Amino acid sequence: MKTSEGRAIGCPPESVPGGVQENMVSLRRELHRHPELSGHEEETAQRIAARLAALGLEAERVGGTGLRVDIRGERDGPVIALRADTDALPIQEETGLSFASENEGVMHACGHDAHSSMLYGAAQLLVRSAPPPLPVRLLWQPAEEKGVGALALIEAGALENVAMIFGGHVDRRFDAGTLVVTDGPVNASTDVFLIDVFGQQGHGARPHEATDTVVVGSLLVTAIQTIVSREVDPSHPSVVSVGSFRAGTAPNVIAGHARLEGTVRAQGEKVRTHLLDSIRRIALAVGNLHGASVEVEIRRGTPPLENEPAMAAIAREAARDIVGPEHVKPLRTANMGGEDFAWYLEHVEGCYIRYGTRVAGLEGHPAHSSRFDIDEHALGTGAAWLDRVARVAAARVLERGGS
Repeated sequence: MKTSEGRAIGCPPESVPGGVQENMVSLRRELHRHPELSGHEEETAQRIAARLAALGLEAERVGGTGLRVDIRGERDGPVIALRADTDALPIQEETGLSFASENEGVMHACGHDAHSSMLYGAAQLLVRSAPPPLPVRLLWQPAEEKGVGALALIEAGALENVAMIFGGHVDRRFDAGTLVVTDGPVNASTDVFLIDVFGQQGHGARPHEATDTVVVGSLLVTAIQTIVSREVDPSHPSVVSVGSFRAGTAPNVIAGHARLEGTVRAQGEKVRTHLLDSIRRIALAVGNLHGASVEVEIRRGTPPLENEPAMAAIAREAARDIVGPEHVKPLRTANMGGEDFAWYLEHVEGCYIRYGTRVAGLEGHPAHSSRFDIDEHALGTGAAWLDRVARVAAARVLERGGS
């Protein structure tokens, strides 16, 4: 099946009618053509809400530019929530697609257009077939790329009466039609550190009269690399990276101030705490060793995202129902990217999976790249899984006495 633009829509799972697939592809391309940055998803929300209105669903605005839709179940009771994110990235698109971004310097380079369309597809399936056992709440969340959208929705009451929450992310490492469900760590924490080094400015020809913050900062760059290599169990993936080092104003002036900025990633809370404590300890010690004053600021980001085995079992059962056990895979390598879905899991049970979306020939263009694209076959798979996991999860809630 092809659209008027000539690109294959693909065959959706048997549980997804062709019309639903076409609607998802249409919305995905509309959103892709008109991307909006975190916190500015006004038109995005309007476009999704209009599609939902055509289904007879009234979307409520939450958390600024987020949307919430509640779908009735066979009975009242705890709610199963399904979440997609909606924001784009500040990237100039270079895909050459006929529906490429029309917004200069903004692109859906992380697949959030696909996530939003999958959830819209799930809405179609939920309202066109038998009601789910319990109510289902659909959440289109803004500002995931800044790690704050989930917090805004939580503050707005999006998790009220929610028993479980599920979501997912596109993944170019797996073919379309594959669903990736993993117990334990899925995404890393995303913290930032800022280290200010204060010394004594002086003439480059007389370094003995100064305290050189370039030297101290350089020693810090080297020293903090030993945290991961010598203080963390190698079986626990973690990262400490200095991304910015600024100091000095002229070649013959010894800098009196230097600033280092970097990111810290960990897949467990204990390792995360150790990394952050060690950065502070080493920074202060190196400064003291060389007579410089050092200030360390830690800006905590999203926590690690970990799937509890019981919740992963629910997600895996739904995945097997949709694509068959042979197409349900685990993550085989650590993913050190962050995901603010982790904030939801600090409040309610849930699971986060990945949707295979590999496009042949584009394997070298990852998410957050100007040439990133997806295989649209995956839209039907994602929508079918979201619909199915809501039903399986509701059945489990009822089995354990939810009402």
